[in-house]
Amino acid sequence: MIDIVTFLVDFVLHIDQHLGEIIRDYGALTYFILFLIIFVETGLVVTPFLPGDSLLFAAASFAATGALSLAWLIVLLIAAAILGDATNYLIGHKLGNRLIHTRWVRKEYLDKTHRFYEKHGGKTIIIARFVPIVRTFAPFVAGIGEMSYRRFASFNVIGGVLWVSSFLLAGYFFGTLPFVKKNFGLVIIAIVIISVLPAIIAWFNTNSKKEA
Repeated sequence: MIDIVTFLVDFVLHIDQHLGEIIRDYGALTYFILFLIIFVETGLVVTPFLPGDSLLFAAASFAATGALSLAWLIVLLIAAAILGDATNYLIGHKLGNRLIHTRWVRKEYLDKTHRFYEKHGGKTIIIARFVPIVRTFAPFVAGIGEMSYRRFASFNVIGGVLWVSSFLLAGYFFGTLPFVKKNFGLVIIAIVIISVLPAIIAWFNTNSKKEA
């Protein structure tokens, strides 16, 4: 378990190096690998730990150097995000009530996502795209609940487009700046912190109200 955590931390903090190696070793297959990671992070409730935000930023920074195509990244990764959430919704709809009683689904993550729904309603599907862990659990919880697939699908498409395009464009325009390249690990840490900040604030507010 410790080895897996160490590997994931190293992968996130040095994602530019690892992605560079993948591009060098696999060429055009890199698009499929990126598609698969984004799809799995959003599509399987057991994989909320994958580095979606930082991976999008890093991939776009390589696109800015000509190593990857920004157009292909936008098309393929938006598709991966939308298909991932749709799959997660269907898993929640068909198997959710059975899965929530297993060790594969963390109860605290479900509770956190439920609080997001109570506060934001259907817009949670869009907002959650920008919050790690909640991003993975939101479509799953929507599938368990009463949200119709038609209503979910509209939020899913909007959220997928906004999330992927915003991080890709940020990486494309800022990822090759000398300061960013020199301090890429720190930039990735900042992205992770900014991504989880809404969840931390929501947790703090919830606990403050309980204490009051």
